[in-house]
Amino acid sequence: MNDNQTNSMNPLSVAPMMDYTDRHFRYLMRQITRHTLLYTEMIVSAAIIHGDRPKLLDFSPEEKPLSLQLGGDNPQELAQCAIIAEDWGYDEVNLNVGCPSDRVQSGHFGACLMANPELVAQCVETMQQGVTIPVTVKHRIGIDHHDSYEDMARFVKVVSEAGCQHFTVHARKAWLKGLSPKENRNIPPLRYDDVYRLKQEFPQLFIEINGGITNLEQVQHHLNLVDAVMIGRAAYDNPYLFATVDRDIYQDNVTQLTRHEIIEKMLPYIDDWVSRGHKLHKISRHLLAIFSGIPGTKAWKRHISENAHLPGADSKVIVEALKKVPDRESGVGNWGELQPIATE
Repeated sequence: MNDNQTNSMNPLSVAPMMDYTDRHFRYLMRQITRHTLLYTEMIVSAAIIHGDRPKLLDFSPEEKPLSLQLGGDNPQELAQCAIIAEDWGYDEVNLNVGCPSDRVQSGHFGACLMANPELVAQCVETMQQGVTIPVTVKHRIGIDHHDSYEDMARFVKVVSEAGCQHFTVHARKAWLKGLSPKENRNIPPLRYDDVYRLKQEFPQLFIEINGGITNLEQVQHHLNLVDAVMIGRAAYDNPYLFATVDRDIYQDNVTQLTRHEIIEKMLPYIDDWVSRGHKLHKISRHLLAIFSGIPGTKAWKRHISENAHLPGADSKVIVEALKKVPDRESGVGNWGELQPIATE
């Protein structure tokens, strides 16, 4: 087994989420878990080729292991981006074949590519030719009326024959018309059994499951039936869900930090960015949910929301907000059922 295969076999990941999984959120997550695979937001291949690469691609070394998710349908462009990603230091490149938004569809990529597995296969094959890091695919159970298990199995078969070994499956179909991206995350029913069956019928492939997963008990259950679990919205709405995964998933006896300790570790990072002219709220918006379910969380969020946008706001805003939350933690992660909370 070569190194690039090993790097792609991480049993837990935080899903790529537009407007959420930027470098500041990833840095926060890395204070909570050292090992969980993190993803960028989806970046369109043309933007990388023609745009501001440092702004799009830069990350802190602490964020690794890190996967770059690409959107696109042009094999040559995607291959160019894969080479750039490897040169930039990413551990993996992931092709988005799951996003159902109108904007993505208009560019003919995302979930609509499930209707053309041969093109996805060509993209993957061309990307792999230029890099040694893994090229993986994130897709849906199906789209529109092409949503049978057999449709998905054919897609995976065709793409795997082009060399892809790692498939992350969102266990819901996507309706390309009639549902918003948010509705596509909730309305189509979850079909976990189809993902389990996929693993049974393609045992040589690394199959990761995604969709509706909110606690560690669910993660452990899925890991008995597939190779990996990806958590999306729950990771953002309550990032401290990951407080125990280094111990429980990765068998690493690293000292678990309390929520207060995590925020204290963020303070030098915040001041470094503010000193370079960046706005506090670009980072602080990702901190709002760290005390989810803890007494004082409302006062914490209110203080940050009211002060982070003010001129000259820096880590002192966070220090003052921290005083509003009693530090009574034992450091034990809260893996209970998630109650969604409002985020900025």
